Amino acid sequence: MRREALALPESTEAPHFDMTSFRVRGRIFATAPPAGDRIHLFVGEDEVKACVAAGPGVFDELWWGRRLSGVRVNLADADPGQIGELLHEAWRRKAPKRLVAAYDAARAAGR
Repeated sequence: MRREALALPESTEAPHFDMTSFRVRGRIFATAPPAGDRIHLFVGEDEVKACVAAGPGVFDELWWGRRLSGVRVNLADADPGQIGELLHEAWRRKAPKRLVAAYDAARAAGR
């Protein structure tokens, strides 16, 4: 997961309280608690609800106060491909629109 997160354009890793965070231009799109058994991905509410419905026990709602902020993923039970898709979605939500457009154009061109 770390390698995939850092492969996304302008992604960096930095401490965030007791966790590791992955950021794009300073905006956090994922965090990982120190135990290494979970990851928190900051995707939209519809995506959170769909994941939790499809994989109870694998996915849990992640709340920040009274706000649903993302999904908590149990790494031992999750499909790596699905984690990758959610990671990309979380990055897209936090990255500037121009950066996302440039990334999509480069991928479409096969670079």
